[in-house]
Amino acid sequence: MTTLVIGGAGYIGSHVTRLLADRGQDVVVVDDLSTGFRSRLGEVPLVEIDVTRTGAAEELAGVMRERSVSAVIHFAAHKQVGESVANPEMYWRDNIAGLANVLDGAAQAGVRDIVFSSSAAVYGMPDVDLVQEDLTPEPINPYGASKLVGEWMLKDAERAHGMRTVGLRYFNVAGAGWPELADTLVMNLVPIVLDALDRGDRPKVFGDDYDTPDGTCIRDYVHVLDLAEAHIAALDYLKRDTREHRVFNVGTGTGSSVLDVINAIADATGTEINPEIVERRPGDPAKLVCSTDRIREELSWKSEHTLAEIVQSAVDARRQRD
Repeated sequence: MTTLVIGGAGYIGSHVTRLLADRGQDVVVVDDLSTGFRSRLGEVPLVEIDVTRTGAAEELAGVMRERSVSAVIHFAAHKQVGESVANPEMYWRDNIAGLANVLDGAAQAGVRDIVFSSSAAVYGMPDVDLVQEDLTPEPINPYGASKLVGEWMLKDAERAHGMRTVGLRYFNVAGAGWPELADTLVMNLVPIVLDALDRGDRPKVFGDDYDTPDGTCIRDYVHVLDLAEAHIAALDYLKRDTREHRVFNVGTGTGSSVLDVINAIADATGTEINPEIVERRPGDPAKLVCSTDRIREELSWKSEHTLAEIVQSAVDARRQRD
């Protein structure tokens, strides 16, 4: 049986695709290549479909039937917080319609198992040391809201079609499992800092007066390869007869500040970095670190890579690209 990876030519999706293929599993990718690259897939077959467009559900159902798909991992979505605030209609239209078409296509093809790319953004700004999954979600931007609605849609699909679903709430993903699969988008802290260094600029730090040890925001950074392994574990979880939980945090349970990450990049590059401190960005919580108890106990998954290893893999991948 085959696993369909939607958005499998993207940064995270391509890591999952490669893990599946390297383990001898049949896999097919659906991607519109708007942010993904065909070169990341090797010999894995690609079907180009924009899952947000009218008629995509029928196209997806056709792919699932033709390829004997038994499980779907869904990544395809817009994922920039600032962009979602500036253009909320696009996030509501594309993120929700895309998932609706995926679930519709799976229902038509009789595919039961769905793993959904959710986000820590569903939590908003929780005032806790460790974020647990039973915390009431309170997203503060359209991106996080669209992911929460996606989780509701999975629950409805379970009830309507007998599907088995799981949502993985990612925290901050970084690093590269293979250099050619590295993150090419300059949207997250590690690539933003590396991009600034390449241009000869000082990386910006948005606020150093938070209630944290060094005054900068603290986040939970997880290696993309560890995250990819969590998706494989989630597929296995869906095959169980009993499943108590439908959502899982994916992180390390350890926080690193913005300055911690910048110092790790300085160590990995052998470069002295003098960041520019600028005003806070609205909506940034001081600390966002997850509890990993549930995923460790239920999926037997835990992160394996340190912050230094995450950063080093990103630096090495950038050097090979250059």
